[in-house]
Amino acid sequence: MLRNRISGLSCFLAISILFTSHNASAWGQNGHRVVGKIADNHITNTTRSSLSELLEGESLAQISTWADEMRSNPGEFWQKKSSRWHYINSPTNSSQFTHDHSHQLNKDNVKNILEGMYFAIETLNDKKSSLDAKRFSLRFLVHLVGDAHQPFHAGRAEDRGGNRIKVSFFGENTNLHSLWDTKLVENQNLSFTEFAQFIDSNNAELIAEYLSSSPEQWLTESHNLATNLYKLENDKISYGYIYDNTPIVKTRLLQAGIRLAGLLNTLFDSSAKPLDKALKMPSSINQ
Repeated sequence: MLRNRISGLSCFLAISILFTSHNASAWGQNGHRVVGKIADNHITNTTRSSLSELLEGESLAQISTWADEMRSNPGEFWQKKSSRWHYINSPTNSSQFTHDHSHQLNKDNVKNILEGMYFAIETLNDKKSSLDAKRFSLRFLVHLVGDAHQPFHAGRAEDRGGNRIKVSFFGENTNLHSLWDTKLVENQNLSFTEFAQFIDSNNAELIAEYLSSSPEQWLTESHNLATNLYKLENDKISYGYIYDNTPIVKTRLLQAGIRLAGLLNTLFDSSAKPLDKALKMPSSINQ
């Protein structure tokens, strides 16, 4: 079993986690595909080759929405257990998340997005995992890294991550969660390939900064952002809100894509150089 999976893991104070159900899917289809496309731009040739069998002819952008699409599957896992993989909630007076690495994870006992990511990492890193299990885990991991960077997937339990906070977007009734899932992304009027091209970066210093992090930190960042975003001055959303918050959307999508690439390179390319051009997290996952 993996004990120390990704270096750069910070020592966080333990907190009590509250869980509830979220119906929205972070970033919508376009946002997730932006994350997948950016990651695809930064994986190594070795990683790309290793992923080929798992992707079955699809791209990271194509599989990025699978975990949401499968939620319509009538199977017990998808109807009763999969929704909790997509989010994590903490008390309002806390902003830090931790994961118990001694906890034995399996598909059915995952309780939140953090455990979901680590379950996928463990499965992909385990040479004994079946091909089907690895395909399942890759598809979920690509999606969950995106989810982890949408602020309201680490929001408050009492309002279901902003789902119960009603807002108006240019006169259209919606809620705070959906605003961040889809409205702010779609308002750019870009295809996912255009969006990815416009925001992607080869800035080595910036990439190294993004990669010097852990899944716990990604969720803490989202939670802290959500805490501020809950402070709405007006529930009528229009140009001013878009101007103020679109830079956050772009940054979170870029961070998710770069970090997904770094994580995949950590898992699939032992020769990748840490922190260099999104090649790897600070050090390899322990075998």
